[in-house]
Amino acid sequence: MITAALLITGAAYAHSGGTDRQGCHTDHRTGTRHCH
Repeated sequence: MITAALLITGAAYAHSGGTDRQGCHTDHRTGTRHCH
């Protein structure tokens, strides 16, 4: 149970940075765009 909570929390805080109106942003490290 604790492991699952940690994994979910880690995914939620995987990166900082804003998203646009569609919930997307550009990963400047890879140059790709993805949506949440």
